[in-house]
Amino acid sequence: MADQKGSKPLMTGYMLSTQLMEVDGCNRCQECMKWCPTFAVRPDRPGITPMYKNARWRELQAKSQSLRAKIFGPKPLTDDEMKVFTEDTYSCTTCGVCGTVCEAGIKTVELWEAMRPNLVARGDGPVGKQSMFPKLVRADRNPYMAKQEDRLCWVPKDIKVEESGDIVYFAGCTAAYRQQALGVATVRILDKFGVPFAMLGKDEWCCASAMVRTGQREVMAEHAVHNVDALKDAGAKNVLFACAGCLRNAAVDWPMWYEGYIPYETMPLSVFLREKIRKGEAEYKIPLNYSVTYHDPCHNGRHLMHLKGKDWAFEASRDCITSIPGVKFRDMVRNRALQRCCGAGGGVKAGIPDLALDCAKARVKDGEEVSADIIASTCPFCRRNIMDGRNDAKSGIKVLDVVELMAASMGLDTTIPENPYTKYQEQDVLVCGPTECKLDTVERKAPGKDLLPEAH
Repeated sequence: MADQKGSKPLMTGYMLSTQLMEVDGCNRCQECMKWCPTFAVRPDRPGITPMYKNARWRELQAKSQSLRAKIFGPKPLTDDEMKVFTEDTYSCTTCGVCGTVCEAGIKTVELWEAMRPNLVARGDGPVGKQSMFPKLVRADRNPYMAKQEDRLCWVPKDIKVEESGDIVYFAGCTAAYRQQALGVATVRILDKFGVPFAMLGKDEWCCASAMVRTGQREVMAEHAVHNVDALKDAGAKNVLFACAGCLRNAAVDWPMWYEGYIPYETMPLSVFLREKIRKGEAEYKIPLNYSVTYHDPCHNGRHLMHLKGKDWAFEASRDCITSIPGVKFRDMVRNRALQRCCGAGGGVKAGIPDLALDCAKARVKDGEEVSADIIASTCPFCRRNIMDGRNDAKSGIKVLDVVELMAASMGLDTTIPENPYTKYQEQDVLVCGPTECKLDTVERKAPGKDLLPEAH
């Protein structure tokens, strides 16, 4: 039966006319179903795949907007069918592999992200804990209920951070509050290379990626405008990102909400570091005698490969890894543009955590198949989710950031200074002596879990 909400039609206000054409353009070849990471772990739910989502969207639209509906009157949408469609639509990490293999050339990431605000507007979405994102980010300007004044509390005292300059490091919420080993390794390397860099500190607000991905766009405009203005005020010409989610939002989403000239370049930290390596400025001291594979984050891989180029998207991080002495590098079978998503994206980790976990376990298995000791990546969210998959699967594989591997081999001190968020740290680390580094895991000391898991 239809309830009062069921009398509301499913509108298309957030979709472009070309996207409506893309929904009709699906030729049902089923190629997307062969690659979809969520369908791979939920084979009993074909409704989550692109082909079925497009078909179902057309059916729901037809109930109120078809020729038949115009002549004979619209049919109400039932609770059950909208609940199923909403769950199917949000059971997507927006990883973009379907768009990569799509025979019809449909820009699927943009399409799914345009569908979701319409579900939110109707009252069907988002799902799970995703609805808490806007409230938390509005209140604290980050999703961890942390103090903005503590944004730089993890920076070692001997590291000089400028208030302004050509190069600005945008750390992101997770490196500032939950994976501080990444932040420390980043500033140590920049300092070692003699690179003057600035940071925004309390003026750095959450990139708001999770809000865009889940169809909750109302926070995005405020955060996009604030961050762009803050970077401009800092005199940025080159903004470095060690977080794939922040990079994607800064390169793609912020410009869509910002009415004005953006004078700076957004760059993955791995690209910047690779240039230093090529100039011979990287002085490695300790070999890392481990087998390492690389997990391509969707956000600075498939999402940016057409904007930034495949070399930036896929090769820079691999070049950084293979420059480290002692490393035995081997790619997983699914890599680069056809990589398997970790499962955290699109808000799935916050909204449907069991689905995210199963995707992560599949990616851990990919790493085990190439006998990797370490899965390296450049995305804090991928790292968190793959670690959770590793733990659930009781695998011995470790998960670290590329920057941390470089810092360890360079013999840099990556000790996290004591701060209010030390007790929340939970990450794999490299503990190094004069001649060798050993893998270890830092366990979270604070009881309980975050109100919202890391998700983008």
